Amino acid sequence: MQHIVIVGILVIVMAVLTYFGLDSIGLMPVEASAQAVSIDWLWNWQVIAMSFLFALIVVPLVYSLVVFRRKKGETGDGEHIEGNTSLEIAWTVLPLFAVLAFAYMGAYSLGETNRVDPDAIEIRVKAQQFAWTFEYPEYGIVSTELHLPLNQQVVLKMESADVIHSFWVPEFRVKQDVVPGRVTEYRITPTLVGDYKVRCAELCGTSHAYMEAGVIVDTKGDYAAWIAEQAAIAAASQTPEGQGQILSVKYGCLGCHSIDGSKLTGPTWFGLYGSNVELDNGTSVVADDAFIKESILDPNASVVAGFPSPSVMPPYTLTDEEIANFIAYLKTLK
Repeated sequence: MQHIVIVGILVIVMAVLTYFGLDSIGLMPVEASAQAVSIDWLWNWQVIAMSFLFALIVVPLVYSLVVFRRKKGETGDGEHIEGNTSLEIAWTVLPLFAVLAFAYMGAYSLGETNRVDPDAIEIRVKAQQFAWTFEYPEYGIVSTELHLPLNQQVVLKMESADVIHSFWVPEFRVKQDVVPGRVTEYRITPTLVGDYKVRCAELCGTSHAYMEAGVIVDTKGDYAAWIAEQAAIAAASQTPEGQGQILSVKYGCLGCHSIDGSKLTGPTWFGLYGSNVELDNGTSVVADDAFIKESILDPNASVVAGFPSPSVMPPYTLTDEEIANFIAYLKTLK
């Protein structure tokens, strides 16, 4: 009995030290959404359970190795111990209740995460290799950054243009796959003003690691001001080059092509129009209307030297007017 008491005390001490040790190193990022509260509550209980089980295994193991080790000069067999029915029933029934308790807690947390607010703001999300695009249908706004109002539930209706992606903002905790041919929903209620990042959490291709976009949680006043500013810009962008710029955002082009000369997955657009472009077959071509149109409709027809061949860019089906607007926009990038 003495050994059992000592081991019991050591298990409790070790479990407490393990829990507070894990808690002190900050395993989780900052909590920035209402949904994160129930998720972190469940995670905290899981850490408590893990700390206890770790101590329950390690402490008796180390204690037995130290106290019950074979002493010098001992040559006999150890004491023969028969099975203990009560102990076997206990370590079967108690973990069963623990599993059922965590199942209930998990269901509760899931229910809180999926709780629907009928006044939620709808934002449409488009994922494609390797960019995110956000559309605010109520205002006719398309953006490469996701702006969210503080303490207001938002429902993201997400679609993929190519492969499976996964929408994940670590500070919000919730993660949701974005699947081709389906519209998946992601509900979040931001509770902390700040700048965050959405990351793709599903391996989606060669530039998967760079598929990020800014997520800005604004106060309701700042959010309204941003909406008004973007709506004014959208209304003023009725010129061909303005429409072309909107198209570049809508189709997620800026995830692979820069407009300032920096190198991304695809060639930069800065100074592209009218320049002499070297191709991977050793020839060169002038980046005129015909070349740009061909590159949009059939990206593998002429692959620029220094970039993957075959091209990772998917072909796009644009109208002649859309292509003309897009070319008009490229002409301004000098």
